[in-house]
Order: sequence, then structure tokens, then C-alpha cells
Amino acid sequence: MSQWYYVDAHQQRHGPVDPGRVADLFRDGTLTRTSLVWREGMQEWTALINVAPELRLDMTPPLPPVPETTDAPVTATAEEVRPLTGRAVFTASEPTYAPAAAPVARPDATVTTGDSPYAAPHADIGAHAYAPAVREGHVVYAGFWKRVAACLIDGFALGIPVAIIVTIVGGLLGWGSSFSGTLLGRSQFNPAETVMSWVLSALVFAWFHSSAGLLATPGKLAIGIKVVRTDGGRISFLRGFARYWAYMLSSLLLCIGLLMAAFTGRKQGLHDFMCDTLVVDKWAFTSHPERQRDELGTVAVVVLVLGGLLIVGLLVLAVAAGFAIASMGR
Repeated sequence: MSQWYYVDAHQQRHGPVDPGRVADLFRDGTLTRTSLVWREGMQEWTALINVAPELRLDMTPPLPPVPETTDAPVTATAEEVRPLTGRAVFTASEPTYAPAAAPVARPDATVTTGDSPYAAPHADIGAHAYAPAVREGHVVYAGFWKRVAACLIDGFALGIPVAIIVTIVGGLLGWGSSFSGTLLGRSQFNPAETVMSWVLSALVFAWFHSSAGLLATPGKLAIGIKVVRTDGGRISFLRGFARYWAYMLSSLLLCIGLLMAAFTGRKQGLHDFMCDTLVVDKWAFTSHPERQRDELGTVAVVVLVLGGLLIVGLLVLAVAAGFAIASMGR
């Protein structure tokens, strides 16, 4: 039996309840024809009248009583005097009619929800604004390996586009490019290009982390985690911008600030402590905390395996290159 959720007159969600309970709530007046309801398998909330056949509800409105008319039919008040002439006398009068009753307006059988503030319980990302944080319920914090998997994805999804943009801009401004120099065998450090790369990355990460419909970079979205304040609220763009530089600091300190996420109670790294942030499951601090997952997930496992193979392959190539150079020097 499917379980239903409904919204009462005070705009509060309730459920799950069985179909019989929904019918009882309609009969006692708690729910109306336009009350919003939802069950598993539906794309969005809809009015109760639209699912009345499924719930076996009789939505036929009673006919209103016909209004009583006050105009009485015209009757003769006095008997007409007919002459006694021996001939038939015919009298004619205009017929009178009672005014017709006004037509009964029946409501349209189809009710649409329009741009309802209640969205179906799917991932709260995309075009809708970030809903107020629900602070009750269990919270699943993103562990160290989920963060590593998200970082690997972001290295490709954000790192490569940023590097391409910086290379193009650096070439247009005449700064040169350390990336192109590396390809030509003339590796060199380019301070201007490096600073621009850091600033652009900070802006990109801040936008993703503070965006109302995202709260996460592409890597975090793929893993199913997000960045929030410690009270579950959305972080601001400035806080996201500062968090990137705190992340850089965590990386520079022998990555100790990053490793802290594996040992602290709420899985916070040094940059999280500095900026008052948490990395949590995407369903944390929402009205559906039961959808959170403690396990890594398929995407995270696949990314970690591929990342490990890539790192091992690079180490093997480095060792092989070292032996080749050593043999050439003999």
C-alpha cells in the first residue's frame, strides 16, 4: 500500500499516512479539494482532486439549493364583470412568468498547483532557492574518502578549464605560460599566471559553494555532499571565497589540515574550523534526513579506484623515467 504525504491549511507537511487516512481527513474538513498531496512515484505535489479516483474519493460537490423567489404569480384580485349579452366574451391577458433561477456555477474539475513552494522530495539542487535549514534529525557528515573522491573530480571538472583560461589570458597579456613551457621542455615558474590561477579558482569555488541551488562543486554534487554553515544554513560568497584560501593553507601544512577531516567529530578539516562550515550529505538539514547515506556510494568507489590506478601509473612512469635517465648517464 502506498504511503501519502499532505499539506494542511497551515502550510505544514505531514505523513506518511495510508489512503484511508487521507479520505478521513477530507471528510472531516482537514483537507480540501485543492490541498496538496504526494506519494512515491509522483513527479511533483498535486491537488487532492487530481488523485481523487486513485483514493476513491467522491469529489462531486452538492448542488446548492434553488433560491426562493419572492415574486408571486400575478392573480386577479377581483372577478371580472362580464356583460350578459348572450354572446361569449373572450378576454386576453399577457402571460406572466417567474424569473428564471440563476445558473449554478460549478468549479472546474482540474486544479493545478502552479508555482507551488512545495517541490517533490528530490535533490534540492537546480533552479529552486535553498530552503531554510531543518535542524532536527540525524546528520551524516562527509568523511575523508568522500572528500578525496570529490576533489579528484573537481581536479578535472574545474582545474582543467581554469588552466585553459589562465593560459589563454596569460598569452594575450604577454605573460607567457608555464603550461606551454612545460610542453616545450622549458619548465619555468610564472608568478602572474600562478596568482591568477589561484584567484580564479577561489572565485569559481566560492560561486559553487554559495549558489542557492547547488551548495557544492561538480565533484561534491557527483558524490552527493554539500557545504553548509555549522547550523545548516547556506554560506555566503565571501565565506566561500575565504574558505578556498583556508583550504590552501590546510594543504600547505603537510596536508595536516586536510587529514583532520578523518579524525574530528564532525569530519571538519582545518579550513572548516576556520570558516565555520561543514561538509555533509546532500539530504542533511532538509525535511528528508532519512535519505542520507553513510556508505561511500558507487560513484565515490569508482572515482577512488580510478584515481588510485592513475597515481600508481604515474609513480611507475616516474620510476621508469628515473632508471632510463640513470642508464643514459653511464
